[in-house]
Amino acid sequence: MGNSSKLRLLSLAIILALPTAAGAATGKTIAASGNGRGAAPCSSCHGADGSGNAAAGYPRLAGLSQAYLVKQLHDFADGRRNNAVMQPMAKALSKQEINSVASYYSKLKSNSADKSKEQAPPALGKQLVLRGDWDKKIPACVQCHGPGARGAGSHFPALAGQYAGYIETQLEAWKSGQRSNDPDGLMKAVAERLSSKQIKAAAAYLQSLPSHLPSHSK
Repeated sequence: MGNSSKLRLLSLAIILALPTAAGAATGKTIAASGNGRGAAPCSSCHGADGSGNAAAGYPRLAGLSQAYLVKQLHDFADGRRNNAVMQPMAKALSKQEINSVASYYSKLKSNSADKSKEQAPPALGKQLVLRGDWDKKIPACVQCHGPGARGAGSHFPALAGQYAGYIETQLEAWKSGQRSNDPDGLMKAVAERLSSKQIKAAAAYLQSLPSHLPSHSK
């Protein structure tokens, strides 16, 4: 291959890479400063590092999959997921901005919350998350949310390390019908079979799980 051909290929590679780089930069900018057209900075609620705010009920976004975040933002914008705070924010984002913000948060490291002052999660929670309760037709959380509850696809987010209070709120919303943007009513059917005690137990156990696999030195 001649030098001119190599230069053309290099130029093409740079051009193709530009939208990706620009998208990542846009996602970071919106997260920190908003988009100037109605979308406030994501960090004002979800923290500078995407770790959320347990006391205020804002979930951790760092480390959630891009596909899941994209779906939720579109659902907020279209009203398929009701939230008075998130709907106007999501509606103010373009499709490209949604993709960029989702990509940005998916690449942030998800740090588990400080659990030094927390009690050990109840055994009931571990049973529900890992094995379910088949007598009541309740499947294990990991059957849909993946090994270690670290997420699977656009419908099943990572739950490991997520705040227990937020998980409880969402399960109660599924149970009452306030939230309904699940595939084929799956989450509603599961949540309806869970007691309040089971919801609290499962949420506590999910929060106790490491949000990412530990790295091992070679």
